[in-house]
Amino acid sequence: MNIDTIFDTMNYGPAPEGRVEALDWISAHDGQFGHYVNGAFTSAGKDRFDTVNPADGMVLAQIAQANTSDVDAAVAAARKAQSKWAALGGHGRAKYLYALARLVQKHARLFAVLECLDNGKTIRETRDIDIPLVTRHFYHHAGWAQLMESEMAGFEAVGVAGQIIPWNFPLLMLSWKVAPALAMGNTVVLKPAEQTSLSALLFAEICAEAGLPNGVVNIITGDGRVGEMMTTHDDIDKIAFTGSTDVGRKIREATAGSGKKLTLELGGKSPFIVFDDADLDSAVEGVVDAIWFNQGQVCCAGSRLLVQEAVADTMIDKLTARMATLRLGDPMDKCTDVGAIIDQTQRDRIASLVDAGVRDGARLIQSSSVPELGCFYPPTLLVDVEPASAAAQEEIFGPVLVTTTFRTPSEATALANNTRYGLAASIWTENINLALDLAPKIQAGVVWINSTNLFDAAAGFGGYRESGFGREGGREGLFEYVKPSYLAKLKPAKVATKVAQTSATLAGASDGLLDRTAKMYIGGKQARPDGGYSTPVLSSKGALLGHVGKGNRKDIRNAVEAATKAAGWASASGHLRAQILYYIAENLSVRADEFADRIRQMTGASGKAAHSEVEATVSRLFTYGAWADKHDGAVHSVPIRGVALAMNEPNGVMGLCCPDAAPLLGLISMIAPAIATGNRVVAVPSPLHPLSATDLYQVLETSDLPAGVVNIVTGDRDELAKTLADHYGVSALWYDGPAEGCAKVEHASAANLKRSWVSGGLARDWHSRDQSEGREFLRHATQVKNIWVPYGE
Repeated sequence: MNIDTIFDTMNYGPAPEGRVEALDWISAHDGQFGHYVNGAFTSAGKDRFDTVNPADGMVLAQIAQANTSDVDAAVAAARKAQSKWAALGGHGRAKYLYALARLVQKHARLFAVLECLDNGKTIRETRDIDIPLVTRHFYHHAGWAQLMESEMAGFEAVGVAGQIIPWNFPLLMLSWKVAPALAMGNTVVLKPAEQTSLSALLFAEICAEAGLPNGVVNIITGDGRVGEMMTTHDDIDKIAFTGSTDVGRKIREATAGSGKKLTLELGGKSPFIVFDDADLDSAVEGVVDAIWFNQGQVCCAGSRLLVQEAVADTMIDKLTARMATLRLGDPMDKCTDVGAIIDQTQRDRIASLVDAGVRDGARLIQSSSVPELGCFYPPTLLVDVEPASAAAQEEIFGPVLVTTTFRTPSEATALANNTRYGLAASIWTENINLALDLAPKIQAGVVWINSTNLFDAAAGFGGYRESGFGREGGREGLFEYVKPSYLAKLKPAKVATKVAQTSATLAGASDGLLDRTAKMYIGGKQARPDGGYSTPVLSSKGALLGHVGKGNRKDIRNAVEAATKAAGWASASGHLRAQILYYIAENLSVRADEFADRIRQMTGASGKAAHSEVEATVSRLFTYGAWADKHDGAVHSVPIRGVALAMNEPNGVMGLCCPDAAPLLGLISMIAPAIATGNRVVAVPSPLHPLSATDLYQVLETSDLPAGVVNIVTGDRDELAKTLADHYGVSALWYDGPAEGCAKVEHASAANLKRSWVSGGLARDWHSRDQSEGREFLRHATQVKNIWVPYGE
């Protein structure tokens, strides 16, 4: 093709990237790779598998399949190195992270080509997006390592982090996990996806080149069996997983009760919302980046186009025309827009879901021819897809966009939230008021305004609901790799048991007092238990103090419904929530003697200790009244002309299973931070000492707290915890109780992947402000939503 032809046709000529250096690197290893353990590569061994270039089917190398002994060796190396790595200090670790960033830059072209060959994504994406973001993550977290002692005071490394990454962004996902882990003093055992292990193995080489101490980073390769070995390994302290929701659910179940910290970044079905006042040409280019970037193999891909009816036809016409210009082919050609699908299995799944969408009545638009060689699927548009269709509900994970129309902003919000996922969303409108009104209403961890697929190390990324929990990147991502230092001081809680009933039981019911059966508190009203049963509440000496209702599944259902109806509490101002918390404290203080006497009767505490607990409870209410309008978000410094607003959002409806120790203080220490941050709660008080909670609703009724914000269901804590964990209307669950109960809560919460925070069977000191008050509780009561707002013409 000559220059005259180019100017006449405006067609792109071929611009292939050289691959010789990458193939030479593979050849230098004889085309075989073992694991990287304790600072050295192992032999590839006999149990190997091929890694293939999906664009042409060429076998690039053979990769070792790890077995149990390989995993054990990697974990042992990481464990041995961890204490010295943490003791090196923030500055010492920062120097190594800086060195890794520089070395990635020095080898940037090799990384980009190797990633392109191994993954099938285009060289333009690996060269211009993936590798620069990798270096950014290591530079950014070198800074956090330097600042850890001052900015993360009171926290320490979790220990050994097991990290499992997917095939769609192999090196970038490695950096998202390795950089913060190392910065905070952890050591790492990382398993790349079996389809795309080469860039991780090249990274292992630069770890050695940087002089990273042996055992700090270990990389083991293999299929999903290796991930299973890691998740169940007794000497791994934290699992960080990015991948499918189904696998994430299995990991949640496998780690339940193990004490392992867990981060899950899972699937998505992200809405791309276009209003009739949007710049449609810009929105079309946004769609290209949202769904055809990386062949749509992106967890946060904007795979659902929701377009306002008035401009729907115009938008579809523009999209169809733009699709016709997309170049599908050799990923190593710099003129290629859309590369190869990772493997035939994934391609078949994409085709199957597209066929299902067509059978459900969608109109199919495909405009690109597919190369004969390699694993490709054309950019695809499914028009007029019903919201309930599998194509609109299931994560296709390919270059397939489904479209639906809407009329009003409220309908757009309802459609956007009409999936089980909650990872990301894009909003396109020239009305910034509309965009910022919608962003908090969409249940997603990241919202891009007039933009899409923006990422940076300074801004956290992660989802809601079945898109997982936890954040990667930003300050919020650091907390996934640290734990409070006080945890090392905690001892296992004593398992409390009911005092046996004696002949004094009946005597305790007399004393000239009328029998009292405390009701539950649901929707701002006292409520009898659905089952009609009650349980006795005994004093520390076995005397009968009264009865409380025995809650069941229907009582929890009623309480969750009441909490759901109180959604307006989330949008109430922090000032209003603060006033009400202060008012609750004021009314509780007036009745301090009565509450202290109740604590003394139930627990056998001295009068002085009981009054001290009431005073601490009043103080704790004041603390969270103070925090109600001060738990601010942040404006992240990201490299765009614009801002990324990190907003602390309430979880929603929270289940709180409260401790036996300090029955009033423990109850309020859970309720107060939750409602201060805008959540509504269903609280299950101590089954041994529930009367402080049933007395409390008399205070709540007189303190202007809206109905449904706090609901109290008495009964068996573990039975009710299981019901709360199973309930899809509950967004988060806190549990303080026996280790066995903690395990059951975490296992049950896997069904809809709700956030859970459990005590691990350890005895927290509820009177200690360091252990039981402040930012740690506020962080667990909220989740960070990052809203990206570019500005300028």
